[in-house]
Amino acid sequence: MGGANRDTDVTRYCRQDVLRILHLHARQLAAWERAGLISANEHYTFEDLGQLRTLRDLQATTRISAKSIRASVDAMQRVGGMRNPLMEASAVRRGSRLAFRQGGALFDPLTQQLAFDFDTLGGRQLSLARAGAQDSSRQAAEMQERFLRAVKMEENPATIPAAIEIYESILAAKPSHAPALINLGTIHYNLREYEAAEELYRRATVADPDYALAFFDLGNVLDEMQQLDEATRAYQKAVTLVPQYADAHYNLALAYERQGHRRRALRHWLAYVRLDPTGPWSSHARDQARKILNAEKLSIVSRGGRPVKVAG
Repeated sequence: MGGANRDTDVTRYCRQDVLRILHLHARQLAAWERAGLISANEHYTFEDLGQLRTLRDLQATTRISAKSIRASVDAMQRVGGMRNPLMEASAVRRGSRLAFRQGGALFDPLTQQLAFDFDTLGGRQLSLARAGAQDSSRQAAEMQERFLRAVKMEENPATIPAAIEIYESILAAKPSHAPALINLGTIHYNLREYEAAEELYRRATVADPDYALAFFDLGNVLDEMQQLDEATRAYQKAVTLVPQYADAHYNLALAYERQGHRRRALRHWLAYVRLDPTGPWSSHARDQARKILNAEKLSIVSRGGRPVKVAG
């Protein structure tokens, strides 16, 4: 299984495995390590993998900084008695900070304020919220464990059918489980079953309209299906939700170039270079931007068939 080893009783994943499994850039993992949200290691446990997935999903659905996430996590550890709040509770955005949802209640650990989800709780349900908190937390933890087990099974081609069964069982219990929809969609995508993947990705965008990763993956499968206009709209939505989403800028630039919209592509090539300034993909983006700028300069020089002096 890739770089995973079993020199102990705990399966561990090497750094490159983690980057590949979660579709992360090395710079993003390094940023979370600098913020103290995950320990800097060359090998990661299965629990680490789950925490990194949660961080990735938070990045795709909120604009909260790593520093603010760290402050909320630290506060929840202190006042909530949790060892790992990102795994033991459901983190949601509340203003510029994170709150943690359990049993129909939202708790902001920085202000130590408790609030209820009035949109989903009626009067009688409100009175029962605290009584059901422990059971709800246990169910959420069990679903998270099943989800992570499926993630692990995806790494071995022989156990992918079992992973599919687990994801389907999660969706049977919770049809709006966006991460399960995305992961199951990606399995179908890798199997070149594009129509099935498209359906699952679209369901994920409906289940969580603020989930940029869902729109990015939808764009990828639509691109494979030669539906370039729709793919472009999906990538546009991803970068609108998360302007720092480097990969979405890259794919959107490619889509614009294929449609002949080079000036539109230029903006996103430059955005990618700014967000990911090193490495082969950045070099390609920089080259593409340079070609467009040079072509634009030539078009100005020859405007109307007459030479035009260009400053610089």
